[in-house]
Amino acid sequence: MMNSARTFTALAVTALTFATLQSLLVPVLPVIQQDLHTDAAGATWTLTAWLITAAVATPLLGRIGDLAGKRRIFLVTVAAVGVGSVVAALAPTLGVLLAARVLQGLGGAMFPLAFGILRDTFPAARLPAGIGAFSALTAVGAGLGTVLAGPLAAALGWRGLFLIPLVGMLVGAVLTLRWVPDSTTRAGGRVNVPAAVLLAGWLVALLLPLSSGAQWGWGSPAVIGLFVLAAVLVAAWALVELRSRTPLVDLRTLAAPALWSTNLAAVFFGAAMFGVFAYFPRFAQTPASSGYGLGLTVGESGLLMLPMLITMAAMGFLAGPLTRFVEPRRQLIAAALLLALPTASLALFHHNAWQLGTAAAFFGIGLGAGFAAMTTVVVQNVPPTETGVASGVNANLRTIGSALGTVLLTAIVTGTAGPTGIPTESGYEYGFLTLAALAVVSALIVITARPHRRPAPAPVEALTPEPV
Repeated sequence: MMNSARTFTALAVTALTFATLQSLLVPVLPVIQQDLHTDAAGATWTLTAWLITAAVATPLLGRIGDLAGKRRIFLVTVAAVGVGSVVAALAPTLGVLLAARVLQGLGGAMFPLAFGILRDTFPAARLPAGIGAFSALTAVGAGLGTVLAGPLAAALGWRGLFLIPLVGMLVGAVLTLRWVPDSTTRAGGRVNVPAAVLLAGWLVALLLPLSSGAQWGWGSPAVIGLFVLAAVLVAAWALVELRSRTPLVDLRTLAAPALWSTNLAAVFFGAAMFGVFAYFPRFAQTPASSGYGLGLTVGESGLLMLPMLITMAAMGFLAGPLTRFVEPRRQLIAAALLLALPTASLALFHHNAWQLGTAAAFFGIGLGAGFAAMTTVVVQNVPPTETGVASGVNANLRTIGSALGTVLLTAIVTGTAGPTGIPTESGYEYGFLTLAALAVVSALIVITARPHRRPAPAPVEALTPEPV
């Protein structure tokens, strides 16, 4: 029991720190733009570079961890984030800052690696609780960055913000070296290089236009060409994987009903989740002169998200023990519906701060339960030697969904903006209703899939190194 708790603590410190880093920079982009003498598009690349690197690194390093040892590769990601933080804090130019953000993006792989370590070290009976708690902490970290960014930036400056992940990674590295055992569970074979190149290629070709399409123009040759390239590369990647004896991602395993439905649901779940994350603060900060906005400051809108963080954490910790009574698949269905209800309520009831705060609290319940349930379904339905890459694929699909949700909501909301540049109330209403519909689609996908589970070749119990 003590060893499991120590392992969880070491992994949680680093993952919580990295999750906070996801949203910490968003409020200070205008300051970075001014200090580094760039334009808005250049400043936005600090987010895009991180996003694309994390998307590529997540399945690739997850697979390498399955082959070479999850603890070893986990420490590599921790070191990359730490070094990237130092470089970012000292960056004299935008180019150096982007290089630092690429290094930090490698940390995206620590999540599937951590889930693999938890599976290798936790007793089978306690694994869902460990996954649920870990998922809750990482989800809370993303929201925590949004809440703390304003006050911390005012106190430390944008360069000082990078001291936070640096300290967290140093502490996490020490704890990992002391408390996390090196798993003896290894996958056979080697890294499928052609599949890795094609996977990286189609992820970049897809996420780049999704992130930059608004600046480039959605009908521009660059955007259309990249989407076509992504389609060609993903087809080639699937062909290579299906023909390979040692696939990077075992597509046949992912074709099991429990897995394909969870992964497809992750796209729609991610779209609804991140759409609200991105536009909830903007909605609350809309000037009161608009006739519907509350006119809150950055700090005040961040405080409105606190109920979300609290319920998200609580639900994540409860999701594991609840698996004794409600299977993870059913939890995921309930979570998606709990995501849809408060999102729809934002469209209908948004004239007072308490209405937004209440919606945020219920949104957090759905988010915490959904993160935990998705990961648990994936981990329980793949062999132990594929935990890292399978978790990485699920996280990646959620990332793709997040990008799609943000693009969709931006198009709906900004499409109604008047001469003042402020979106109309109906734009936000239609946008939130659209996100609620996406969450319902996520639930329907899981409902319509056959519920039987593909048994993993090696039972989790066999991986437990010590009795508890």
